[in-house]
Amino acid sequence: MSLYNLVATSSFGLESVVARELAELGFSDLHVENGKISFAGNDKDLAACNIRLRCADRLLVRMAEFRATDFEELFQGTRQIPWEDIIPRDGKMHVTGKSIRSGLFSVPDCQSVVKKAVVEAMKRKYRNQVFPETGPTYRIEAALYKDTATITLDTTGPGLHKRGYRTEAGEAPLRETLAAALVLLSRWKPGRVLADPLCGSGTIAIEAALIGRRIAPGLHRPFVSEAWPTVPRQVWVEARDAARAEIISPDVRILASDIDAALLKGAQGNARRAGVIDCMSFEARPLSEFRSSEKFGCLICNPPYGERLGEVKEAEKIYKTLGHVYEQLEGWSLFALTSHPGFERIFGKKADRKRKLYNGQIKCHLYQYLGPMPGRTVTSGK
Repeated sequence: MSLYNLVATSSFGLESVVARELAELGFSDLHVENGKISFAGNDKDLAACNIRLRCADRLLVRMAEFRATDFEELFQGTRQIPWEDIIPRDGKMHVTGKSIRSGLFSVPDCQSVVKKAVVEAMKRKYRNQVFPETGPTYRIEAALYKDTATITLDTTGPGLHKRGYRTEAGEAPLRETLAAALVLLSRWKPGRVLADPLCGSGTIAIEAALIGRRIAPGLHRPFVSEAWPTVPRQVWVEARDAARAEIISPDVRILASDIDAALLKGAQGNARRAGVIDCMSFEARPLSEFRSSEKFGCLICNPPYGERLGEVKEAEKIYKTLGHVYEQLEGWSLFALTSHPGFERIFGKKADRKRKLYNGQIKCHLYQYLGPMPGRTVTSGK
């Protein structure tokens, strides 16, 4: 069984969340850097991580890291990698690249050099001068930073946020990986009600349901490395069987509401495709009408940011309404993600904690208002 230097990439701010996921999957000796977590693994681990990781962007194999101050060093360093033992004769070799503070600043030239080096390595085993590239895809990335080249191979294909259930989305849908991270950061557990009164396409609510039922996010989607002949097919069968065996049916109560009835209908369709609609309640109503007699609930939302011209006042009106709604919820916790710097002032209360996260390229903060946990005394100030 092959051994790999695996790298789980993540959005900035979510590294510790992904590292915690990996630790819970049994991995140790994790090396955490900005936007990536490195660890050792085999074929079984490659399959399990792709299927189970909720908050990572993708899973890579680090093939090599070496100094490359000129194109010859980049060529020779890449050529030394045993590509011929990994890529079949008909493998489709797709090279991407990036360069930051490196003397090799022309990314297209770097891509061309790396592709030539891979082809030359392939010739050590195959006698072809030209390869058909009609078979499985191998996405190779050459990342240069301060004259150090890191060559990686993508095992995922379309990003891990592509769960497969979301065909209906609003104007600015939250990525599934970030939505899952918001739920995990809230420390919500089944048995507590969870609500998103600004649910849009339902991503936060659906990800919470998947977490509550321990349904692996990648259970029903393919991965590019499934087509690689070097990774046994049985590994993927066993990984999915193991994931299915962990699914549970606890008391999961999730409230999803939105003022837009059309969006809500789309959210219901997404929940149905995700297989969690039976533990969710959908209701078309404005935020101002959200109420719950439940105690110790958890409200998680991604309200509008007001990024576009003319939308700031509408976003601020929502923040103020959210503050009034929260005042009426006894013992609840609230987690709101927004890029608006004046959120706390408009909401009407300083957050207990703030965490910097990125929604795509937008720098946001997760404002955390922490109510008591079930079994603890509810204080008047929440």
